[in-house]
Amino acid sequence: MLSNRLAGKVALVTGIGSGIGQGCALMFARHGAQVMGCDIDAAAAEATLSAGQAQSLALASVHPCDLTDPEAVRRVVEATVERYGRLDVLVNAAAFGAFAWIHEMDYLSHWKATLTGELDIVFLACKAAWPHLIRRGGSIINFASANAFVALEGSGALAHCAGKGGVLAMTRQLAMEGAPYGLRANTISPAMIVTGATKPVLEIPGFKENVLRKLMLKRLGQPEDVAWCATFLASDESSWITAADFAVDGGATAW
Repeated sequence: MLSNRLAGKVALVTGIGSGIGQGCALMFARHGAQVMGCDIDAAAAEATLSAGQAQSLALASVHPCDLTDPEAVRRVVEATVERYGRLDVLVNAAAFGAFAWIHEMDYLSHWKATLTGELDIVFLACKAAWPHLIRRGGSIINFASANAFVALEGSGALAHCAGKGGVLAMTRQLAMEGAPYGLRANTISPAMIVTGATKPVLEIPGFKENVLRKLMLKRLGQPEDVAWCATFLASDESSWITAADFAVDGGATAW
């Protein structure tokens, strides 16, 4: 364990099988939190649990879990409370996005699927977790994107921009509704993070170079870069921070 920054806190982290969700789940547990995860990919979730067990971390998971199914979301929230007795932090890291140019975009498989995978699943998890989170106050951490603020040349990301812009706006509203209960809600807006989902895109000739041109810090982000910010937002160190957005983007949105 790295520290006791999150000692005594129970966190539910979605999408722990890879990427940002995996990074947050392991980081939270290293800082003393009890973590329940979930993922639609059972094998990936098991791999994350194995990594946690090798480090003697307090990490459990419900998988496979389809976060587009309200009943499945309810079950993972209830499993968290049943196992740990409470819920203090919700991290909505799971997401799915389909990328296409508007002239190639299909309504169902591109537009609708992306809004479901980037916006609906955040709403469903917040809705299910809300009664537990408002009991003691706590923290909701959602993920917008640099694409909620700027367009990236060479990337057909119309639906993704809309979905992440929606997360940004929704989280401000959640912060207002949660404030009377001491419940905070914030967003993190990463730029390009190297994950299993982004690696194939980064292999497209010229795409990585195009991304790096937008960054002040000339390297791609890693899940741990985001997880450090999420750890701060989950901790009592950020107890007077709500309705805020944190650009973890290597300076991409600053110029």
